[in-house]
Amino acid sequence: MRDVLEELATRVAAGERVGLGTVVATFHSAPRAPGAAMFVAEDGTVRGSVSGGCVEGAVYELAQQVISESAPVLQRYGVSDDDAFAVGLTCGGILDVFVEPAGDWVLELAESVRDGEPVALATVVEHPDPARIGAHLLIWPERRSGTLGGDRFDDAVTDDARGRLASGRSGSLHYGPDGQRRGEGCTVFVATFEPPPRMLVFGAIDFAAAMVRIGSFLGYHVTVCDARPIFATTSRFPDADQVIVDWPHRYLNAELEAGRIDERTVVTVLTHDPKFDVPLLEVALRAELGYVGAMGSRRTHEERLDRLRAAGFGEHELERLSSPIGLDLGARTPEETAISIAAEIVALRWGGRGIRLSTLDGPIHRERLTTEI
Repeated sequence: MRDVLEELATRVAAGERVGLGTVVATFHSAPRAPGAAMFVAEDGTVRGSVSGGCVEGAVYELAQQVISESAPVLQRYGVSDDDAFAVGLTCGGILDVFVEPAGDWVLELAESVRDGEPVALATVVEHPDPARIGAHLLIWPERRSGTLGGDRFDDAVTDDARGRLASGRSGSLHYGPDGQRRGEGCTVFVATFEPPPRMLVFGAIDFAAAMVRIGSFLGYHVTVCDARPIFATTSRFPDADQVIVDWPHRYLNAELEAGRIDERTVVTVLTHDPKFDVPLLEVALRAELGYVGAMGSRRTHEERLDRLRAAGFGEHELERLSSPIGLDLGARTPEETAISIAAEIVALRWGGRGIRLSTLDGPIHRERLTTEI
């Protein structure tokens, strides 16, 4: 939903009627994960996607109905052996889409996301009482806004949603009609919104410019850091969110101490210079980071490992270092190398093996193995 939220908020603030469709559950090989969203404006404008094209047409028509009738609808799309639902997904998966009128809660949600505040949106998508379907509760680590219909219900969902928010996971929760934890009959979808994960690119070289572009494309907040002011300039890295002139190890250590680094953070070391990369890696490999990769030849890699061993690192700690960096794609240009590095990051996040899918059997999509990178 994050990619459609800002324009959605603009239209709601202007008083436009908008239908919002959100994927709230998936089964088998559904093409988009829970939380994927699209909206249909009263003027016919469409933004976002719930299935990559399979059922967008059907959701578009349903959203127009919701705009007209102002009543939310939970619709299942897909095909099974026993039942044919509204529209078949060519991938063979099944997904549930909740389509609702977008209300003022969008404005508060968009403001928090814009400000980088972690926030969760809880929405009742199934309930025995139709009047309670579509109720919303916004939940932050220290406060909440709105109601799902009662304090007991709100308290239960708040506790569970904060757990989801801490791990960055969106999904459906099931309760009794009044929030009973062991009950059934009521489904609440919790969409989590955290600040974007960070990508720290150390070394202001030509490969770094390509890494910045692909990191930004993947949704990271990208920082370039180099101790040389002549190279670390915003004019050389216009796509970076930040360009920092500082010694890499000192900057990373300061960010860790300030609490601005978490287990989703990706670190790419492109410096090729022991006086920069060894002190930096000493800090990075002792932190809880999502990925640490270092560029260099096989010879550079072995020399780097020797220096790290001399600094007291054991083999288990060194296994966390992706060096030489990236997957074996045969990459040569900076852009190809950036793709190789990004491919390794994605593969480690989802447990992929970097093998051609055409040579494999079984599911294409995998469950996340680690916290979101």
